[in-house]
Amino acid sequence: MARIRALLTGGSDGNARLTAATAVVLLVLLAAEGLTLLGGVGRFLTPHIFIGLLLIPPIGLKLASTGWRMVAYYRRAEEYVRKGPPHIVLRALVAPVLVVATIVMFASGIAAAIVGHGGLLLGLHKVSFIVWGVAFALHVLAHALKLWPLAVRDWWRGDLLGGRRLRQTLLGVSLVIGLGVALFAFPLAHGWHHDFGFKFRFRGH
Repeated sequence: MARIRALLTGGSDGNARLTAATAVVLLVLLAAEGLTLLGGVGRFLTPHIFIGLLLIPPIGLKLASTGWRMVAYYRRAEEYVRKGPPHIVLRALVAPVLVVATIVMFASGIAAAIVGHGGLLLGLHKVSFIVWGVAFALHVLAHALKLWPLAVRDWWRGDLLGGRRLRQTLLGVSLVIGLGVALFAFPLAHGWHHDFGFKFRFRGH
């Protein structure tokens, strides 16, 4: 069974590739999300919410792949133990903060969009974003050099590591599901647009 599983998934190498490829996709989407902040959330609230919803399934995939590695390591799976754990600071401090901040940031953002106004939820969203930004920057800096080489290996035709099609499919499906979620929840931004528009006119701009 272990050999069959390794054939389908590529083992620890396949896990690293899936994590890296998902991370590259997330970096692109997060960069687009960042542009909505630079342009002003009031003006670009609809794409801000749309991209945020689109991000949820790929982020779930990233958490699943990194969680799989962690569980495999602590279960003493040989190939994962051989690769070794992440640096103790990343493992014990940065990763837990990043995971919690990610969950709080997206949950509070979605809840605020559903409610349709600011207040505590919006404040929590902003604070969690600041915490998330610091942890995310440290996480990216720690993995930046090895990210691209790992991410592109599954897209080489000559590569024979097992599970390549499965990893490509998982990443593609996460994006399709994310697009479906974003399209389905797109009306959530309408109340926010009305609220921002009212404040904009009230201030005489």
